[in-house]
Amino acid sequence: MSWAAHPVGDAEVIQLSLDESERFSAIFDTYFGEIHRYVAQRLGADHAEDIVAETFLTAFRKRARYDPSLASVRAWLYGIATNLIGKHRRFEVRTLRALGRYGVDTDIPGHEEQVAAQVSAESLRPSLAAAMAGLNQRDRDVLLLVALAGLSHEEIATALDIPYGTVGSRLNRARKKLRATLGGTNPILESEEAGRG
Repeated sequence: MSWAAHPVGDAEVIQLSLDESERFSAIFDTYFGEIHRYVAQRLGADHAEDIVAETFLTAFRKRARYDPSLASVRAWLYGIATNLIGKHRRFEVRTLRALGRYGVDTDIPGHEEQVAAQVSAESLRPSLAAAMAGLNQRDRDVLLLVALAGLSHEEIATALDIPYGTVGSRLNRARKKLRATLGGTNPILESEEAGRG
C-alpha cells in the first residue's frame, strides 16, 4: 500500500517515522519553508540554513518523545527553532541594532534572499528594529512568534513550554516597551498609513 493511498496527519507521520524514518521527510517538506522564513527574519538568510537544518535534525532525533496531546507539530517545530535562535541571541541583537542604524541591505543577490530582506524591511523599520534589540530575549521570542509566525497564545505557550498567562504578560510587556521606545507610536499603523498614502 502506498503512503498516498492513506493520507495521515502530522502526528501520525511522526509516529510512523519511528519505524520508517524516511516518512519524516513529509514533515520537513511541509514545514521547511515556514520555519526558514521565521528564522531568516530573526537572524538573516545567511544563518537561517544552519538553524533550520538543526531544527529538523533535532526534531528527527526527538521524534519518539513528541506528544501530540501537548503540541501540534507546527508549534513543536517553532519551539525547537526558537530555542536554537536563543543560542544565537547575541547575533540577533547585533542584527537588530544594525538594522536600526542602517536599515536592510537591499542589494542581496538571490531571489529568496531579496524576498526575505523585503519582508524583514517591511516588518522591521529601523526604529522598530532598534527598539526590538532592547527587549529581553523571552519577550522578543513571544512577540516574534506572534508577529512573524502567527502562532496563537496557546501554541506559543506550548512551543516555549511556559504557562498560557505568561505568554500574554510577556507580549503585553514587549508591546509596552516598544511603544515607549518609539515615543508612543504604533509602527504597524504607521506602515499601513504610509502604504495608503
